[in-house]
Amino acid sequence: MYKRIVLAYDGSAPGQQALLDCHDIAQWSQSELFLVAVMPSPVSAVGLEGYVYDPKMDERTKATYQSTLDTGVSRLAASGLTVHGEVLVGDAVDEIARYASRINADLIVVGHKHLEGWAARWWRGSISKSLIEHSPCSVLVVITP
Repeated sequence: MYKRIVLAYDGSAPGQQALLDCHDIAQWSQSELFLVAVMPSPVSAVGLEGYVYDPKMDERTKATYQSTLDTGVSRLAASGLTVHGEVLVGDAVDEIARYASRINADLIVVGHKHLEGWAARWWRGSISKSLIEHSPCSVLVVITP
């Protein structure tokens, strides 16, 4: 049975569906939920044109991620579930897997939307596919049509 569930949450349509599914699983198994939003590190924004680090922009970006996360936490907590939320910074797959390992999670839940066309699939990659390979526990991928 799942006692500690990590939900990788970004507020997108697939993320919203994952939140609903996670809610049902948590109620059924009386699990503790851990929502995480992963913000890319500022260094990953460096491109060919160059980049100047702006701490104020970094703070605004983190505030946006925190707001999205707080919305998800509030929705789940309102139904009586035990929920924790944390904004992580870095590569999404690495940070989610590391967090799940740190809290001894039994399950990671992530939303996924099929990408249109081979170019989109090749260019963007798939966090859910990579997470399956790096996860310390089971991964539930919630598909959104």
